[in-house]
Amino acid sequence: MPVDAGAFVHETALVENGASIGPSTSVWHHAQIRAGADIGARCVIGKGVFVDVNVAIGDDCKLQNYACIYHGSRIGRGVFVGPHAVFTNDRRPRATNPAFAPLRDGDWTVGTIVVEDGASIGANVTLLPDIRIGRWAMVAAAAVVSADVEPYALVVGCPARRVAWLCRCARRVDDAKRSCAQCGPLPPDHPLIGKS
Repeated sequence: MPVDAGAFVHETALVENGASIGPSTSVWHHAQIRAGADIGARCVIGKGVFVDVNVAIGDDCKLQNYACIYHGSRIGRGVFVGPHAVFTNDRRPRATNPAFAPLRDGDWTVGTIVVEDGASIGANVTLLPDIRIGRWAMVAAAAVVSADVEPYALVVGCPARRVAWLCRCARRVDDAKRSCAQCGPLPPDHPLIGKS
């Protein structure tokens, strides 16, 4: 699917042939969308965002200025990606082999990052490859994530670690009451439901 007629692409943005952009999505100043990238409907792709080849981005996502999403990444629906966040794809990066010959595509293994529906990735976060960020999880600003993040978890630091459970509204939940002060009882898929 090509760029939908209802999408907005700023004149300074570069959208390569073979990329697809859904209806009511906005691609802003100096963003670059590579061939094979698939961006859903009603997304906002901020200034200077880089979306690499074959990256999949679901509907209703917001990628803030200068986020870099490298190939091997898949982003679900309603995901927030803060400014300057980086989704990496190589656990053992090198520019050359031991004989100083440049590495080319196929000379290294592409790692993967999956971000599930509703999750939030804060400003200046670095995600290392071969991880999954669970639905409705939140990664705090400047964290470095090197392992999976559970659904509804709030993680902080370097390396990132869980410090709280969240509601879908992004507020911390009362673990003992298994409820959110704003939303009430937690949904049935929340990790705290069923725990004794």
